[in-house]
Order: sequence, then C-alpha cells, then structure tokens
Amino acid sequence: MQAEAGQMLDAIIARKERERRAGDGLFFWGVGNAPSRAISALARMRLPVPVIFSKMKSKPKAVDVAPTRTVVWRQYIDENGIERPLPESALVTSRGDSAGGAKNRHYALMCFSDAPLKVQRGIPFDPSAFRNAGGVGAPIGASQVTALLRQVNEPNSSTDYEANVMAWLTGGYWVKLADPSELTRDVIEEIAEFEGNEEEWIALATRVRGSPSQRPVSQSSERLLL
Repeated sequence: MQAEAGQMLDAIIARKERERRAGDGLFFWGVGNAPSRAISALARMRLPVPVIFSKMKSKPKAVDVAPTRTVVWRQYIDENGIERPLPESALVTSRGDSAGGAKNRHYALMCFSDAPLKVQRGIPFDPSAFRNAGGVGAPIGASQVTALLRQVNEPNSSTDYEANVMAWLTGGYWVKLADPSELTRDVIEEIAEFEGNEEEWIALATRVRGSPSQRPVSQSSERLLL
C-alpha cells in the first residue's frame, strides 16, 4: 500500500477508517490489478481469506501523488457477475488517466474489520513463505502489488516487511469497479478535509458518487472472471 489518487497513505487509512465505521466494518480498498481467477469461487463459497496490507518500500509514483485527474468509482461487479452500486458508505477514488488515456479499469478489495484501521508496527510479514495461489504457484514477484497467496513455509521473523493493516475479505472479495466520474478540485479538497461523524460521511460519499450513469452493460463486462 502507498499513496494513491493524490492522497498520502496516512490520509487514505484515515478515510478508510471513516468508511469502515460508517459501513459497520465494511470498507473498499482500491487496487490497480485484476483479481486472481480463484477469487470469484472463494467469494461464492464464503471461505475466510485474511487481508494483509504492507507498506511498499518504494516511493509512490509521481502520477499517484499528483494525478492530473481524479475519478470516483460508482459501481462494482459482484461475485455473480452482477453490476451493483457501491454501498452508501463506500468511496473509492483513483487517478483518472492511465498510460493509454482515460482510466476505465480499476478494482477493489471488499474488506471487513471489527477493529479500527491503523498502521501497526513490529508485526513481521515474510513474502518468501508464500507463493501465488493461482497458476504454477510462482514466488511473489518484485512488481506484484496485490496478490492472492498461499503459505508454503514457516515465516521468518527476520524480514524487511511488516503486516501494517489487517482485515478479512467479504462480499465479492476482490471486485472490478465500473462507472467512473471525474471529481472537481473542490470535491477532492472536501474529502481530504472531512472531519464529521458517520452519518455525515455517508451523506458526503453519496453526494460525491452521485447517481450511477444509465448505460448498457457490455457482454464482456458482465462476468468478473472470464
């Protein structure tokens, strides 16, 4: 985890904590890469999958610290391939442009935690004790940011990484987002400066997302994992 959509990491975690409180433990954490092919089946079977967020060692990219455009995502595709509005408490933003132009793909982890979200220190996380759960079970790559893993060895407590934030996957687990809408600078600042209660957060998130656009769902986007 690192800076995203013009917000530094501490600000993102504070925003996700507001979302968690307003959503009775539920929060959406935006990620840039598509889910493992096993995720949809795991979500339908409701198998418990823990989420470990570890702070990235590299500095955030300039495009994430200061994007030219920021969008809010208004809908998601659930584990059954149905496009739904985000819950009233959820607010997922991202930069609005990718290398190929306007960003039209983004994803999110649907998470649950009954404890407040805060960065913890001193809990080691050893990537070498895990392998990717899909494919041939390859080791975790240096460029992998979000991955579904399985443990294959006992973790070594001597590691450079920490388990900084922990939660559980819920709902659709790792979902594709849809229907982005560009945010104005005033709205971005309003989100960053918010200090209200849970009801006020829901009102803000609902207003920022606005009404989902009326558009046909293409055949290729109806299913999450094809």
